[in-house]
Amino acid sequence: MCKQINRGWLGCLVTVLSLAVISPTASADEAWPTKPIRLVVAGPAGGSADILARLLAEGIHQRFEQPVIVESKPGASGSIAIRDLMNQGKTGYTFLVIQSGAVTEVPLAYKVNYQPFSDIKPLAQLSRTGLILVANKDLNLKNLKDVIKFGQAQKNGVYFASYATGMRGHTSGMLLGQLAQMNMQYVGYKGSPQALVDLMGGQFPLMFDGITTSLPLIQSGKINAIAVSYPTRIHELPNVPTFKELGYPELSKAGWFGVWSSPNTPKDIQQKVRDTAIEYFQKPDVQNRVRAIGMEPGNIDTTEELTADLHDAYTQQAALLKKINYQPQ
Repeated sequence: MCKQINRGWLGCLVTVLSLAVISPTASADEAWPTKPIRLVVAGPAGGSADILARLLAEGIHQRFEQPVIVESKPGASGSIAIRDLMNQGKTGYTFLVIQSGAVTEVPLAYKVNYQPFSDIKPLAQLSRTGLILVANKDLNLKNLKDVIKFGQAQKNGVYFASYATGMRGHTSGMLLGQLAQMNMQYVGYKGSPQALVDLMGGQFPLMFDGITTSLPLIQSGKINAIAVSYPTRIHELPNVPTFKELGYPELSKAGWFGVWSSPNTPKDIQQKVRDTAIEYFQKPDVQNRVRAIGMEPGNIDTTEELTADLHDAYTQQAALLKKINYQPQ
């Protein structure tokens, strides 16, 4: 009888110990978050990613009542911020806000120290965005017909700039040249600000830029907006046509900003962040704030749909770079 009692007691002890081993992880995830959360931004303070991260921080704080720290880590085309996520993300307290180009463009244009489709995981779109072709206002180029006529008349080619070599601003200009039979000559910059200054100064006539950075200059009449590389017209620029409308559907691919996690972040925490981001960025006032910086609200896509979109954009960009014989730097 004593042996039977001992066996029963031993069985209970094993069960209790098993539960003790399992429960801390489960309860920790259920209680998440119990300390401040970090949102690492792959861009400068005040930039597009930073603005979106601060909106997301508001949503997370409102839902979970924990401080959210937005930490800017610009440089190396996003690689610095991505490495931070790779090192810290498995804890469930570090997430990343970055543009989809970190997966679909940067690894094709530069040598990077991360695997784009396995080291980071998209959780939710925060906004969708495109590019815009802008022109020096003194040249009186009002529309795409003017640009093509001007470009075809330049015996030595027409010069255009973008914010980064090997990225969509670069390949979009080269693609437009091929489609419209213009000899487009590329001028590379590291970032939009200096390129826009030189565009206004007449150093070159055209530029493919992110809508967010060009928007204030367009609205103040300092540069001319020609067309947007996006599926639809942009809310803040309703009179600017899309390339698709003008007969160039090849120039209509949207990019997007999103919140990303490490694949090793606990799945239920990933889901909580995703749900919070989607819910908060569906609020009308938040969507208006997104539109005010020249972007459109993000889609409510699943992570599988986001990943499929990334693969599609990666394939398209790789084909364009191959067409212009671009070699990673």
